[in-house]
Amino acid sequence: MAGRKGARAEVAVKRDGQALRWLGAGFAVLALAGWAVAAQAQDVIVSHAITTFGDAPKYPADFPHLDYVNPDAPKGGEISIWASGGFDSLNPYSVKGRAAALSSAPYESILTSTSDEIGTSYCLLCTTMEYPADRSWVIFNLRPEVTFADGTPLTAEDVAFSFNLFLTKGLTDFRTVFGQQVEGVEVLDPHKVKFTFKPDVPKRDLPASVGGLPILSKAHYEANKLDLEESSLTPFLGSGQYVLDRMDTGKNIVWKRNPDYWGNDLPINRGRGNFDSIRVEYYGDYQAAFEGFKAGNYTFRNEASSITWATGYDFPAVADGSVQKVELPSGAKASGQAFLFNLRREKFQDPKVREAIGLMFNFEWSNATLFYGLYDRIHSVWENTELAATGAPTPEEVAILQPLVDEGLLPATILTDEAVMAPTSGERQLDRGNVRKASALLDEAGWAVGDDGIRRNAAGEVLVVEFLNDSPTFDRVFNPFIENLKAIGVDAKMTSVDDAQMEARTRPPQYDFDIITGNARSDYISGSELKQYYGSETADVSAFNLMGLKSSAVDRLIDVVMAADSNDKLRVATKALDRALRAERFWVPQWYKSTHTIAYYDMYEHPENLPPYALGELDFWWMNAEKAEALKASGALK
Repeated sequence: MAGRKGARAEVAVKRDGQALRWLGAGFAVLALAGWAVAAQAQDVIVSHAITTFGDAPKYPADFPHLDYVNPDAPKGGEISIWASGGFDSLNPYSVKGRAAALSSAPYESILTSTSDEIGTSYCLLCTTMEYPADRSWVIFNLRPEVTFADGTPLTAEDVAFSFNLFLTKGLTDFRTVFGQQVEGVEVLDPHKVKFTFKPDVPKRDLPASVGGLPILSKAHYEANKLDLEESSLTPFLGSGQYVLDRMDTGKNIVWKRNPDYWGNDLPINRGRGNFDSIRVEYYGDYQAAFEGFKAGNYTFRNEASSITWATGYDFPAVADGSVQKVELPSGAKASGQAFLFNLRREKFQDPKVREAIGLMFNFEWSNATLFYGLYDRIHSVWENTELAATGAPTPEEVAILQPLVDEGLLPATILTDEAVMAPTSGERQLDRGNVRKASALLDEAGWAVGDDGIRRNAAGEVLVVEFLNDSPTFDRVFNPFIENLKAIGVDAKMTSVDDAQMEARTRPPQYDFDIITGNARSDYISGSELKQYYGSETADVSAFNLMGLKSSAVDRLIDVVMAADSNDKLRVATKALDRALRAERFWVPQWYKSTHTIAYYDMYEHPENLPPYALGELDFWWMNAEKAEALKASGALK
């Protein structure tokens, strides 16, 4: 779990955050389907888990606990983190308002994933699922013991209600994607619910996709006259392990572990959810948050600023060991952090303009001068995975791309050239070679330099580029980029806004920005979520396709990825899509690092071997009560 916005420094921009966390668990992952034991009497698969292409899941039906947890971890204590700005809502499923950090923590889905496996989802609210070999429908057999936080039972009626609710209200991404793929949902009995899928859509991912739906209480929703569409400080009722404890609106919020949580004894939950409470403190800017950590106002910090990591941890609590400053390994895919163009703006329609602007960001100089050499450059939407396109396309990739070239949807060069890479710059901030390349591209695009050194088009309009920034710590990244752009005649500027303004200007339908820092999103096993991220049909309604990408070639390649029926086919199709996305130059890629840089007050412990895909501090870490008491006695903690 993470804050709704979190820290925007150099490593990760957590703009999706917890307000849309459920999308990562099911809807935005959309990447699972296919394993189990076939029932002998019928051609129906019955299983406790589901994978993408028919291989067995890592954990059998009778597994005792996840490999990466401490099943005997003690329960108790509090962990506290920080988030940026403020909040005015507890509804994480609406574009209205700013949802509080972890505001989807109270809600569970039928299926859940693990942090040591890609492409597998396990029963959580269900005991088993059933589906035919063609995946044209799925039945979930719900656990009769599942209850909402108020003790009322969770039934198939709540599942059907939740699905239909998300089809009509809340985030448009859900109904855009699922409205085209799901025929309907049917309550078969109080603990059995069936989803039927439309006949002419890829079904590889759909059973697990609908299994990722967050389930809300129908009775509570209707009795309290709630509205998924609206911002509200009244939370919905869910079945999750954590519930709202207290909040000071916009300043802090505390989630407490429900002692009567129905799933405490499930094997998949053993050793997890160990803290009695999770507190989130809000700060107006990054530096203020760091000072709050030094003062002991909160206890765990995932450091996203390279300069802070390199120079800021010299305060007494670090020196005396009260605060631990450590790097832990991460096998996670890069976040796709990048400067994103708003392609809805006419001036960015020409890819030459976008390429020219990208040439003027000097990563090498920034990494050496600003980031203490901590980072590597992002080149691919699937950076740091085997799905990233490299070199010239293979014959298998060419076979996918060739029809799109023949139809004029992609340039012929994509069949022979290496995948588009982020430009390389020299040691000086202003790289003269890239200045010449960028100037030539702008000249070709019709943006000529006038006597005043400013570029204008034939209509006399100035090439103005505004960077929208809501993080003062990011100023030092924007400013050299802006200086370089001014050197080639671009009227570049930075506009600083607060959280609320950023939210309003980047959300649909406004999209009122030129360039922002965001993420080019992807998943390890991609499916329908790609339509949210890059599909033409969501470009003007999505909270994820912020750049507004509309490409017939990309749309067609997404369909190829969704239809892949083996790991090999998926890998090839994803690489072909990666090539096309990178050729669009809708982004100026930024950077990533392959470690977690964290600091915390020395009272938390974690399993010796962390899983590759999660740090898990709010999930499977725990508190050492004796260490906590010692810290309080020493005065290191308030």
